[in-house]
Amino acid sequence: MSVMFIGVAGGTGSGKTTLTEHLKQHFGEDITVMHHDSYYKRQDLPFEERCKQNYDHPDAFDTPMLVEHLRALKAGKSVRVPIYSYSEHQRTDDTELVRPSKVVIVEGILIFHHPVLREMLDIKIFVETDADVRILRRALRDVRERGRTLESVVTQYLTTVKPMHEQFVEPTRKYADIIVLEGGRNLVALDMIMQRIENHIAATDVLTPAQPEPEPDIIIP
Repeated sequence: MSVMFIGVAGGTGSGKTTLTEHLKQHFGEDITVMHHDSYYKRQDLPFEERCKQNYDHPDAFDTPMLVEHLRALKAGKSVRVPIYSYSEHQRTDDTELVRPSKVVIVEGILIFHHPVLREMLDIKIFVETDADVRILRRALRDVRERGRTLESVVTQYLTTVKPMHEQFVEPTRKYADIIVLEGGRNLVALDMIMQRIENHIAATDVLTPAQPEPEPDIIIP
């Protein structure tokens, strides 16, 4: 099976997840989504110390593990992806089984920063949204969904999120094949991306014999 890798990058709150969810809902099982956040490194620190760490620096992620998992998916093997707890600031002991599919979307703020990962991506999409809108979206999300206080969100944004965006995230915009303004709300861009995916899926269906595939091996991180 021919696998297409699509990277969706951009700053926090830019609309990466909304865009990715639209594509997943439209194509269903033909798309697998891999979140870079799932690959935050495990930390042997007390909770209070974990709260103070910089989660927007490239070193916070186990990107080599993500690369290994993408190579396995391309080879037709299933992988067990780590599950990260935002409320605990920690990678849990649980994993999620992810099976290979025709299209794999890799989503995260820093996926274009790592050269090996970047070269694996067939289409690189950078979602761009005004900084004021992004911080408001992040604040609402973190308070509602991740158990954060507004004060902690603002502090984190000013001390790590904003400077790391300027130092590491924004410079990777130059690697993008497509710049999408406002993420999933940009219906014109969404239609163009969907058409490209549909073409790949149709071509894959023609090349792939209609027979059941053997159960792939499972790679455990």
